[in-house]
Amino acid sequence: MPGADHPAELALTDLVETAEQVQAAIGSVIEGKPEVTRLALTALLAEGHILIEDVPGVGKTMLAKSIARAIDCSVRRIQFTPDLMPSDVTGVSVFNQESREFEFKPGGIFANIVVGDEINRASPKTQSALLECMEEHQVTVDGTTYHLEPPFMVVATQNPIEMEGTYPLPEAQRDRFMMRLSMGYPSPSDEIDMIDTHGSNLGLDPLEPVTDAAHVHKLVRLVRHVYVAEPIKQYAVALTAATRTSPELRLGASPRATLHLVRAAKAWASLDGREYVLPDDLQALAVPVLAHRILPTAEAQIGRRGAAEVVADLVQQVPQPEPSQGR
Repeated sequence: MPGADHPAELALTDLVETAEQVQAAIGSVIEGKPEVTRLALTALLAEGHILIEDVPGVGKTMLAKSIARAIDCSVRRIQFTPDLMPSDVTGVSVFNQESREFEFKPGGIFANIVVGDEINRASPKTQSALLECMEEHQVTVDGTTYHLEPPFMVVATQNPIEMEGTYPLPEAQRDRFMMRLSMGYPSPSDEIDMIDTHGSNLGLDPLEPVTDAAHVHKLVRLVRHVYVAEPIKQYAVALTAATRTSPELRLGASPRATLHLVRAAKAWASLDGREYVLPDDLQALAVPVLAHRILPTAEAQIGRRGAAEVVADLVQQVPQPEPSQGR
């Protein structure tokens, strides 16, 4: 259970209230996507990163900017293109003629929320510049390490339908993302509301910050103390292990996927005001956390069985702990 210096009831109540305010603020800009918003907040509180894969114009970039605006964090957008260099992402040391010393000029990665637009349009060399930043929350340039200020989250977007001139993310890089999300098209009523709300092109102007980066960082530290019982850990391992033995998959989920699944479940539970993880939390997050890390076999693809469908079926097949074992 959370330590004595973490008054769970009071702190979790504060977390739930803050999350509701953030979701309401984002909802004033992003119409009809409460599930996607909650998943994005879950990744933020779990110190993870998001890959949003969807068609153009459904609000991928707006979602990332809305999160940053709602929590009053710094946000920088990096437009990934074939000529983008790794130093554009991480930064570069420049010689100052006056001081006769090298000065570090930070790149686009130095922000609380970093929006990587169309990440699959950059070369693999530039894509890999994100790896250390995402995993270690730091940048090393010319032998000097610079730490990225918390909270820190990369929200990368890519269009699945424009394949010419793109460099698909390799499995190792996709594995760095805690979740893959899809915005989807809005319902007709939500699209009408969007016209009424954004027809005057106000953008993010109506969205007012409801908290700040320091408070979000405290909530992130609180989520780390959410309790995970031993049977729940075993259940998480069983879910990821099932992807490694499934005859429909030629690549299963990595051990990092298990860690991400448990961390995301702790944040998901905290959003419900719970200080412990339930099997339901793992089940709710299995598809967004695991599906982008696995590769279906050719036979599964011929049968129109995507990664998400395979994971959803595995969740139904893996035995879950008894209710009394989850606490």
